[in-house]
Amino acid sequence: MKKIRLLVKTKSKKYPIIIGSNTINKISYLLKSNNIDFEKSLIVYDKKVPKKKLNVIKKKLKSKKNIIHFFNASEKNKNLKNINSILDKLFKFNFNKNDCIISLGGGITGDVSGFAASIYKRGLKFINIPTTLLAQIDSSIGGKTGVNNKYGKNLIGSFMQPDMVLADIGFLNSLPKREIICGYGEIIKHSIINSKNVFDYLDKNFHKILNLKSPFIEKAIADSCKIKKKIVEKDEKEKNLRKILNLGHTFAHAYEATSNYSKKLNHGEAVILGINSSAKFSYQNKLLKKRDYKKIINHMNKLKIPLNLNSYFKKKDINLIIKYMKSDKKNNSSKINLILIKKIGKAILGLTFNQSKIKKFLINELIN
Repeated sequence: MKKIRLLVKTKSKKYPIIIGSNTINKISYLLKSNNIDFEKSLIVYDKKVPKKKLNVIKKKLKSKKNIIHFFNASEKNKNLKNINSILDKLFKFNFNKNDCIISLGGGITGDVSGFAASIYKRGLKFINIPTTLLAQIDSSIGGKTGVNNKYGKNLIGSFMQPDMVLADIGFLNSLPKREIICGYGEIIKHSIINSKNVFDYLDKNFHKILNLKSPFIEKAIADSCKIKKKIVEKDEKEKNLRKILNLGHTFAHAYEATSNYSKKLNHGEAVILGINSSAKFSYQNKLLKKRDYKKIINHMNKLKIPLNLNSYFKKKDINLIIKYMKSDKKNNSSKINLILIKKIGKAILGLTFNQSKIKKFLINELIN
């Protein structure tokens, strides 16, 4: 399948998303054809990415100096300490505003690299090469960057649109199935909030997509990117519409934090769990009809991961889950703001609920 090129047009920047196989081999040509040039690059490299991929990029880049910054990507390492270590390297090698940070890794690496790029001398060039399915269809697009602290996830950050996103399908072949499922959670989220047609395509071709069959995986990635691109173009700084991209995330971020970002529940799985909770909460509050609710739940069950909260938490964890839900960035009162589902292809913004109502929902989920 030929490479797919999408152009994101925000108020602050226009940039291409390039999707295809072996695109990293053409990185020099792609940079030149998109008028991106720099003398020095700092490649923030997640050690989990195969070394041979890093070597291909180093070989193909035409910049005079390419410095590697090794990074152990994890939620616990997504912090200001690691931002400072990147900044130290940029200062040490005297990077200027026309130089570039290149992220080579998943969403955590992209968030950390993008944040460092946004604050070093008020902005460097930034190329994002996402190596996980989750990053290729979600975090690499839209310009959100940031790190965690003891109060919660992504609470320190900035908006920094990249200069280019290079989504090479070849990276996905080295991922464990668990990582593919995690990325798929965001793909299904995009369809639920914006496109019944995409949802139906995913439902029909589920196994081919999860097995990375071409052209099904490319189409699923491109369709997902198109949905996010459309939303980001209308609302770059998340003033209103873009909030629908947080479907399931208020639950998900609280689940992650409550489990102390353990390997038992990673980000993608937490999002799947969060979407499941949002669908149930929407149905129980008579916002979502039974037919669409069943379709969503049946589709989620195909992923064959535990979707019951009692697989991860006990009743004593509920107060901590509520505490993290309260500290979510979308809240501006004592109530908890949730993005919920009206029907497949349409989400609902701006609904707030008392903590007691959500607590009751969580208790029932843990009992059943």
